[in-house]
Amino acid sequence: MKDKSLMAKLVKDIQASSVEDLNIMEVCGTHTQVISKLGIRELVSPKINLLSGPGCPVCVTPTSYIDAAIELLNKENVILTTFGDLMRVKGSSENLINQREKGKKIQIVYSPLEVLQIAKENRNAEVVFLAMGFETTTPLVALAIETAKKNNIGNVSFLTSLKSMKPVMDRILKNKHHEIGGIICPGHVAVVKGAEYFRFISEEYNIPAVVAGFEALDILGAIYFLVQQHDSKKRSFENLYKRCVTPQGNLFANKLMEEVFSLHNSEWRSIGNIENSAFHIKDKYEDFDSLKKFDIDIKENMYDQNCICSEILLGRKLPSLCRLFGTSCNPESPLGPCMVSSEGSCAIFYKYQRRIEHE
Repeated sequence: MKDKSLMAKLVKDIQASSVEDLNIMEVCGTHTQVISKLGIRELVSPKINLLSGPGCPVCVTPTSYIDAAIELLNKENVILTTFGDLMRVKGSSENLINQREKGKKIQIVYSPLEVLQIAKENRNAEVVFLAMGFETTTPLVALAIETAKKNNIGNVSFLTSLKSMKPVMDRILKNKHHEIGGIICPGHVAVVKGAEYFRFISEEYNIPAVVAGFEALDILGAIYFLVQQHDSKKRSFENLYKRCVTPQGNLFANKLMEEVFSLHNSEWRSIGNIENSAFHIKDKYEDFDSLKKFDIDIKENMYDQNCICSEILLGRKLPSLCRLFGTSCNPESPLGPCMVSSEGSCAIFYKYQRRIEHE
């Protein structure tokens, strides 16, 4: 009851504020889910426009990465392991579901460490894990690679599409035409990297930013903080998720990432190439790098020009503004990556917002 009263007060204060048409980006797909599920977007409208960002790992995984995974399946005696969300992401022509229907060996796992056990149980096969995600997943992949090396598990390798969050935020905010007036930073990434990882948003770009948790009160508190910052000349940064996020994050996880990975340029689906934005396996662990082990390349990407996923991922448009949304592109037959993943803006908007938009 106390939380409900506080939430009601926050909504009232937001609506009573002097701001008009303030764009706030929530970067994390989980934030987008909560905002849509609980109707927070409608509670703070029309004062606040809540726009999604590039925080869905499946959505920014390039088409060419899926093509490389399918190329690996054509190698002799390969077992592909992957998170379930990646199964429906389409490459140039097919997805992994199509490949499994053709008899290819694909297993869904819930942790990179499961892959090591599969490799132990299939010593005569080559087991490949599709390592996809942000800083939240990267430490677990690093731990799996380090463990494989220590235990001489030689029949396992990792095809990586592991992204770093800060470079893509830099890309968005360096665009002089962006209209973002505040940012709700991804709580999951902040748990690993620490709150200070996101302080650059306010210090370098003078845009208010806040690290927030995933309850309704967390998100409304974050919006209230950003609204209060709007009229300040010097915008600030705040960690409102202190119950889980420390200033420096998980030191052990960060040490693991630094041990196994180095940062390189990388392609982000629908966005383009971003400098130093991907975690690549270091040479000392190259025996576990699928690209080197199988001598394959991730080729240039092709984008569907009819899909506006790039505009959605960059916080410029809502999914409902795409002419394909809800018609030829829907959860049953997704055309763009934002409709595939449960964390994708289009899939979330379709599930929770489409009815509201058409009322």
